Amino acid sequence: MKRNAILLGLMMLSAVGLYGLALVSAGSLLVVEDPPAQADVIVVLGGDGPPRAARAAKLWHEGKAPRVLVTGYGDCDFIRDTLVRLGVDPAAVSTECLSLSTWENATFAQPILTGMGAKSAILVTSWFHSRRAVKRFRFVMPQIQWISLPAQRTVSLWRLAINGDGVQVFKEYAKALFYDLRSSFVRDLPTVQAGFAS
Repeated sequence: MKRNAILLGLMMLSAVGLYGLALVSAGSLLVVEDPPAQADVIVVLGGDGPPRAARAAKLWHEGKAPRVLVTGYGDCDFIRDTLVRLGVDPAAVSTECLSLSTWENATFAQPILTGMGAKSAILVTSWFHSRRAVKRFRFVMPQIQWISLPAQRTVSLWRLAINGDGVQVFKEYAKALFYDLRSSFVRDLPTVQAGFAS
C-alpha cells in the first residue's frame, strides 16, 4: 500500500514536471514570430477571437496590409465585428466561416486568397498556435510568402499554468506532431470551394 502511494506520488510529480516543462519551452518550440513586413492580406484564424482580432486590427492600422480575411467556423462573424469596432474598414474584411480546424482554415482559405491574387500574407493566431498554423499554411500555399505575427502572451507562466489556457498549450504539442505526421502523407491538395463574404 505504501509502495503504491509512493509510485502514485512520483507519477503525479512527473506529470506536474512535464506540464511545467511544456509551458516553459512553449516560447521556443511552439512560437513562430517573423519580423513585421508589408503583405497583401492579413489572415486571422478563429478560435480565440478578441486577442487575435486586436492584433489584426493593429496591423491593419499600421498599414501592414490593405485587406483582412477571417477564417474559421464559430466566431468568424464575431471577429469581423470586432475588427470593424476597432476601426477596420468593413469593406476590407472578408470571412470564411466553414472551416472547423487549422487544417481546414488553410485548405478553405486557399481559393479565396488565390482569387485575391495574394502573393504575401500575414498570419494571425494565438502565440502557442503559430508554429503549427504557419507550417500548415506554407504547406498548402507555398507560392505565398507567409509572415507569422501572432497575438502575444499576456499572462505570466504561473497564471497560464493554473488556467485553461495552460492545458491548451500542453495539448498543442500533440496537435503539432499529428499535423506533421498527417502532412507527410498528403500529396495532392484538391481545390476547395469555400463560401465567404466580402
